[in-house]
Amino acid sequence: MKLYDLTHRLNNESPVYPGISSPQFTATATIEKNGYRETHFRFHSHLGTHIDAPAHMLKDGLFLNEMNIDSFLGQALIISVSSDVQIIGKDILVNYKESISKTDFVLFKTGWSRYWGEEEYFGRFPVLNSEATEYLLSFKLKGIGFDVISVDPMESNDYKNHYSIFEKGLIIIENLVFPESLKEATGEFSCFPLKYEKADGSPVRAIFRVD
Repeated sequence: MKLYDLTHRLNNESPVYPGISSPQFTATATIEKNGYRETHFRFHSHLGTHIDAPAHMLKDGLFLNEMNIDSFLGQALIISVSSDVQIIGKDILVNYKESISKTDFVLFKTGWSRYWGEEEYFGRFPVLNSEATEYLLSFKLKGIGFDVISVDPMESNDYKNHYSIFEKGLIIIENLVFPESLKEATGEFSCFPLKYEKADGSPVRAIFRVD
């Protein structure tokens, strides 16, 4: 069995969506002063590698804490797409039709995470067009994930992909990172959120397991 961590490390320099306040990780106790360590967290619910709940944008959408626990665990298919491809179209996805039909999560590996912490991370990263999104939603999935900051382009004002996915009751996983050592395309994926009340989103420890 192999376990791969698909999660970005969190700290005070973790990039956030433009307009969102930066995270704060503050040591409130130290071994030298208190005999133990403790850290105070202050951050947005969509920090780092995280999942979006339908309630993130839908008035009557489910919060993460209302969803069944198995919503965050299942078989996953990793689809590799070049970061030079700005639009992920249906023509790319139809080649994976049989594999998508057997999986719970589709995760897109574009390599864009190499820009994590840089201005370019908020540039023209690969995104699904509406036709590709609708094609994915024709399958029985639990969630769709990306190694970019958003499922919609930065310039989007209508967030069509977000709404389409949420209206089907799926979660969105953003800011994944795929280790270079990960060569397998199928395995078990987990992304369990913090269980807080009215959870519209949550940082997660995203793990990919290959037997």
